[in-house]
Amino acid sequence: MNTAPIDALAQVYENQNLHAVLPSKHEADGMIFAVAAAPEIPMPEAWMPWLIKQSSSVMVDQDVDALADVLMNTLRAHLMAMRDSNPNLPSACYFRPGIDIRQSTVTQWLTGLLYAHQQLESVWQEAWDRYEEQPPNEQTSHAEAPEKVLARCLKLFSTLANVELALAQRNDVQKKMLQENLPQLWQQLPAMLNEYVTLAGELASALPNQFETFTQTKT
Repeated sequence: MNTAPIDALAQVYENQNLHAVLPSKHEADGMIFAVAAAPEIPMPEAWMPWLIKQSSSVMVDQDVDALADVLMNTLRAHLMAMRDSNPNLPSACYFRPGIDIRQSTVTQWLTGLLYAHQQLESVWQEAWDRYEEQPPNEQTSHAEAPEKVLARCLKLFSTLANVELALAQRNDVQKKMLQENLPQLWQQLPAMLNEYVTLAGELASALPNQFETFTQTKT
């Protein structure tokens, strides 16, 4: 059985000094997933600070080095999972009958994903611009516009990340419909994550091959 990328974070959360400056393990993993899925992966010094929620005077050089190593290992694990078509979503985040999504760690994971995606909007935009500059015959054919695919993915992620907010933004009829459809929406999440990763890969085709460059220089 394949090890989930989130398992690579375990040793960080066993270190109290490091645990204190980070978001929850699932939120951190969601953030690293978004970094790995980006059309162009930013340098570590750009994305690692996104995970530091507060400064800590108790961190020493060894802590900083250990944290960087674990975060890089988690990024590699997500990249490998994407390459091999293995799940990136932690097992605890999958739909389970009778479980209220608001009590699931999937909300934390998606909160992390959305936060990192927001930080990466300029990266997505640049890849998008480069992709659209390509001749039509070099672009991937879609049944629907790529921007609609991304919008649909982000809408689902946002809805599941904060159900209470999504309900508050709807009228009574829409609230009832969303409440009834939450289990089905949750079950769609793995497929929607695959769409998100696939779209990013297609946009990355207009850029240097980031995956090969990254893995070869970091091994």
